[in-house]
This record gives sequence, structure tokens and C-alpha cells, in this order.
Amino acid sequence: MDMQLLKDSRETTNLFIYGASGHGKVILDILRANHLVVRGFIDDDISKKTFAGLHVFRSHQINPESDQIIIGIGNNKTRKYIAEMHDCKIAMAIHPTAIVSPDTQIDGGTVIMQMAVIQPGTKIGKHCIVNTKASVDHDCHLGDYVHISPGATLCGNVTIGDLTWVGAGATIIQNITIGANVIIGAGAVVLRDVPDNVKVFGNPGRVVMPHPKEIVT
Repeated sequence: MDMQLLKDSRETTNLFIYGASGHGKVILDILRANHLVVRGFIDDDISKKTFAGLHVFRSHQINPESDQIIIGIGNNKTRKYIAEMHDCKIAMAIHPTAIVSPDTQIDGGTVIMQMAVIQPGTKIGKHCIVNTKASVDHDCHLGDYVHISPGATLCGNVTIGDLTWVGAGATIIQNITIGANVIIGAGAVVLRDVPDNVKVFGNPGRVVMPHPKEIVT
């Protein structure tokens, strides 16, 4: 785990959450639980002046030389778009109640939420979300912009491709590979490898090919 990112967050007074939404409020709670000071939210909805008691700034007000952001948006595609649009310093957020093995690698922008569990040998890419009470077991590998929803379980040696969303309460058994741009439905049980650009629903999980317009790029 790159503890330097956490250290840098404590040293800056210009820490922002990008996205004045419910997901952003949870990240605010995580940062405050780590005794970090958040200057405000960033959101281009001009109707939003304040949120969760903090001022809402606009994206053009970001100073890439001094400001540090965490993207507080659950949608993988949107999170990727914002991350690539702004050349800012990136922080991460890990709630104190999360259990994170020191034998992990977690890239910048990733958020580990309340009571999540990350076991040894796991690698997590940039701008991922491991949501409330999600469990990621040993030697899993998550690509970039992955979202593991509340209560989802990844057993050992699971690989998840970029931009994939694992729904709430889903279970992926050991030694499974999930492709990129995949949606795993809530409560699904995945027993076989899954290719790119599909949806999986049910128990046992069955693959549903989406309409081309639904494919995340």
C-alpha cells in the first residue's frame, strides 16, 4: 500500500472531494475519521453552493500545483473521465474500520470504505472503490476504475478487469477471471470466467450480452 499518498494528504490544506453527492459524503466521513481536513467539494452543477456543510467549488478552480482530490463518484466511467480530465495530485481514502493487509498494493485515488476487508497479496488499481463490508480475499487483482459494491465477496485469486462493477452482495468464487467493462448484478454468484463487455445475473450467474450502446468505453 502506498502510504506516501496518505502522508501527502495530511500535509496539504487543499484536499477536495470531486462530486457533491451521497458517495462524496461517505468519502468525507472516511477522511474525517482519518483526521484529515477537507477544504470542500468540487462540482460543476451551478445550483450547488454548499454540500454537507462545505463550500462547493467549480472544476476550473482546481490548482494542479497545490490541490489534491479524491473523486467521490460511484460510476466507473464518470470517474475515469474526471481523472483523465484533471491533472491533479490524487489522494486515497481508507476508513479506520477497514481491515487492509500490509501485504497489498493500492494505487492512487482508490477508496476503501467502512468495514471492508482486503487480504494479503491483493493488488488494487487506481480510482477503485471497495465499498462498505465488501470482502476481497488473498491474491486478488483489481484493474483500474473497478467498483466492488457493499457486501460483495471476492474469493481468493480473483481477477477483475478495468471499469467492471460488481453489484451488492455478489459472490465470485476462487480462481475466476472477470473481463473489463462487465456488470455483475446484485446477488449474482459467479462460477465461471466472464468475458469483456457483458452483464451477469442470477445464481448461478448467467452471461447476458448487452446492447452495443450499453458497453462502457
